[in-house]
Parts: sequence; C-alpha cells; structure tokens
Amino acid sequence: MRIVLLGAPGSGKGTQSKLIMERYKIPQISTGDLLRAAVAAETPLGQQAKAAMDAGQLVPDDIVLGMIRERLAMPDTERGYILDGFPRNLNQARSLDDMLADLNQPLDVALLIDVDFEVLMQRLTGRLTCASCGAVFNKFTHPPRQENVCDLCGGELQHRADDNEETIGNRLKVYETQTQPLVEYYQDKGLLKSVKGEGEIEDIFNAVSRILQESGGEA
Repeated sequence: MRIVLLGAPGSGKGTQSKLIMERYKIPQISTGDLLRAAVAAETPLGQQAKAAMDAGQLVPDDIVLGMIRERLAMPDTERGYILDGFPRNLNQARSLDDMLADLNQPLDVALLIDVDFEVLMQRLTGRLTCASCGAVFNKFTHPPRQENVCDLCGGELQHRADDNEETIGNRLKVYETQTQPLVEYYQDKGLLKSVKGEGEIEDIFNAVSRILQESGGEA
C-alpha cells in the first residue's frame, strides 16, 4: 500500500499516519526526517542538502527525491509506505510519479484528511502543550481538567507564541495555495480519496481503513 498523505496543518494526519503504520505494518517516510538524518550522517546527498541550507536556499527537489529513492530501497518498504511532507506542489508530484514509474512502484492512493478552515483555526489557536511531558490539550476541544495544568503529570501547559490567528491563517493560506492543486492533480489521475477529519479519531480511522481496503490494502 503506497500512500501519499495530504492534509492541512491541524488536520490530524500525523495521528492517522501512526494508526495506518500500526495496522498495515508500513513505515511513514517524512522528508523532514530524511533530510535531518542525511545531514547528520553526512551522506553525499546530506552534504549537498546542508550546503543548500547553509546558503539559505531550499533543498533542491532532485536531492529530496534522491533521499526518497534511497529510503524506498530499504526492506521495510516492501509492503508499502506513507509519504508525508512530499510532494508539496505540482512539480514535485510529477517528479515523484516519474521516479516511482522508474522503480515500477506507482502510488496506490493519495489520501486527503479534509477539515474545514474554521475547525483548523480552532484546533491550532487553542493548542496547549505540557512543558514537562509534551502532552497536548486544546482549550476549545480537549481542555485540561484544571486550567493550564497537565492532566497527566501536573506540569505547566503553554501556548506557543506562533499559535495565533494571524500566523496560523498565513500558514493555512500557504498550504491552500501550494497544496490544493495537488488535490486536483491526484483527482484527475483517479488516485484521490478523501476522509472528513472531524469527529472521533477512531471513527476517522475506520473510514481511512475502508478506503485503504478498497484500494487494495491488507491489514
């Protein structure tokens, strides 16, 4: 089951990705993680990526694709994978398709976790994180029992300075501008499947599982 996972910040795709990994025994491939690991290990691609970042530039797509190609050669991807964080735009999507065609590993599904803008704003602006254990709450949808105190460890809950309406609104606009065309791209290819990312996590995952089974996934 080869999956590209799409969804705005706050859509819950990280949570669904973990559940997919557990049920289908496939790895999540995060391009951010790949970049950090390659730079730390000083691989040839990692050195090229570091040179770009040190110069204040974006890491070129061909370097990121090279890292993805290397990752797909590892044995744990034989049953498939979840690709998260790439592609972010149409050029990257086309380049990814070309590479996967070369490997004879075409995508099975592009899975969109779809959440309304107002809900995303509420989720992101209401986020509270425990400074001690990292647990996450939300003052609107999942408040702690005691204000600003973690239910799990009693630590102090903090609201990130960049979790404000203006910053988050800008992030969502960037997502919509860059990523929304991908939705149409995969729709045209007959690969797009959409799940409403609102409600109970288990109910959302049940909908995700039905889609993956219909697309040929085996738990």
